[in-house]
Amino acid sequence: MSSIAHPPADPSAAPQGAGHHNASAVAPSEIAVGVVIGRASEYFDFFVYGIASVLVFPALFFPFADPLTGTLWSFLIFAFAFLARPIGTAVSMAIQRRWGRGTKLTVALFLLGTSTVSIAFLPGYQTAGFTAIVLLSLLRVFQGLALGGSWDGLPSLLAMNSPARRRGWYSMLGQLGAPVGFIVASGLFAFLYANLSKEDFLSWGWRYPFFVAFAINVVALFARLRLVVTHEYEQALSARELEPSSVREVVSEQGSNIVIGAFAALASYALFHVVTVFPLSWIMLFSKQSISGFLVVQIIGGFLAALGIIASGWIADRVGGRRRTLASLAIMIAVFSGFAPTLLDGGDLGQDVFILVGFLLLGLSYGQAAGTVTSNFASKYRYVGAALTSDLAWIIGAAFAPLVALGLSAHFGLGYVSVYLLSGAACTLAALGINRALESRDEHDDAS
Repeated sequence: MSSIAHPPADPSAAPQGAGHHNASAVAPSEIAVGVVIGRASEYFDFFVYGIASVLVFPALFFPFADPLTGTLWSFLIFAFAFLARPIGTAVSMAIQRRWGRGTKLTVALFLLGTSTVSIAFLPGYQTAGFTAIVLLSLLRVFQGLALGGSWDGLPSLLAMNSPARRRGWYSMLGQLGAPVGFIVASGLFAFLYANLSKEDFLSWGWRYPFFVAFAINVVALFARLRLVVTHEYEQALSARELEPSSVREVVSEQGSNIVIGAFAALASYALFHVVTVFPLSWIMLFSKQSISGFLVVQIIGGFLAALGIIASGWIADRVGGRRRTLASLAIMIAVFSGFAPTLLDGGDLGQDVFILVGFLLLGLSYGQAAGTVTSNFASKYRYVGAALTSDLAWIIGAAFAPLVALGLSAHFGLGYVSVYLLSGAACTLAALGINRALESRDEHDDAS
C-alpha cells in the first residue's frame, strides 16, 4: 500500500446530494469563529500552566531544591500533558463513536476546566509534602487527556470548506488561538506579579488565572457546542467523512502519514516553547531583567505572532503555497537559531530582540504548520489522523523543549538552544522532502 494516500476528490465534482448541499452551505466564517474561540480557550489553559511552571511551581512544590533544579522538575511535570494527549484522543474517539460528538466535547472540556481550576486549590510541598507533587502531576495528566479529547474536527472542516485559492488564509485562522491565549495569560500574570508582594503572589495571587481559565472554558464549551451539535454542522462533518474511526486502524493504515505530518511541523513546534516558556525561565534564573517587564515584552511578541499568523495565510495563498511557505520558514528558523545564543546572552536588549524576532517567526511558521500535509490521509482517516498528527508533533517538538533547553543551556551553554532549533528545522525540511518524493512516486505509478 502506498504511504501517501490520494487526497479526496474535489467536492464540487461530487453528486449534489442533500449532505453535500448542507456541507457547502456552511460558511467558512462561521466555522472560523468556533475554531478561534475553542483554540484560544485551550491555549489560555496551556499558557497559564506554562507560566506558573516558571514563576510559581518551583518555589511552591520543590522548595527543597535549588531554583534551577526545581524549575527542571517543574518542566518535567509540564511535559506530562503532552504524553497523555494521544491517550485522550483514543479514549475520546471511542466516546464519540458511542455517544456522539457533543458528549465527547462536553466531557473533554469539563475535564480540562475542572483539572485546571483544581490546580488553584493545591497545597504546597510545605503543607502536604510529596502528596502535593503527586496531585500536581495527576492534574497535569488530566489536562493532557482533556486536550486530546477536545478535537472537534472544525479546523479540518474549515480547510475543506474554504475556497481553493484561500486555503492558506482559512487554515491559519485556527492558529490564532495560540497568541490570543498567550497574550491574555501573560497579561494576567504580568499584572499580578507587578502589583503583589512576592509573598502574596506565591500564596494566593497565582491561583487567580486558574480560576479565570475555568470561566473561559465554560464560555468556550457553549460556543463550540452551539456549532458542532447542530443538524447543519453534523451533516457537514458527516459529508466530509470527518467522523471517528478506530485509532488502531488509523495507525496501522496511515502511520507513515502521521509521522510525516508531525515532523513536517517540527520547526514551528520546536520554536513554540523556546520563545514562550523557556526564555521566562532563563530570565528568572540568570538575568536581572524585571519579570513583569519581560512578560510585557512577550505580550508584544504575542501580537507580532498574531500578525505573523495572519500574514502566513496571505503568503501561502499568493506566493508559494502552504508547503513551500513552511519550508521557507524552517530555513529562516535555522538561520535564527545561529543568533539565539548571542541574543539570549546579550543583556536586556538582546533578550528582547530574541523574543520579538522569535515570536514573529513563530507566527509565520505556526500559521501554516497545522494540517499542511493532512490531505495525505484517505478521507475516512482524516479526522483521527489529523488529531494524532498534532499529538505526535507536540510530543516530539514541544513537550520537553523547556526542560531540554534550560537543562542543557544551564550546564553546557546557550549553544544548545541553537542545536535544538536547528534539529527541528532539519526535520521539517526532511519530512517535506520525503512527502514530496512519495507524492511524485504515486503520481508516476498512477500515470503508468
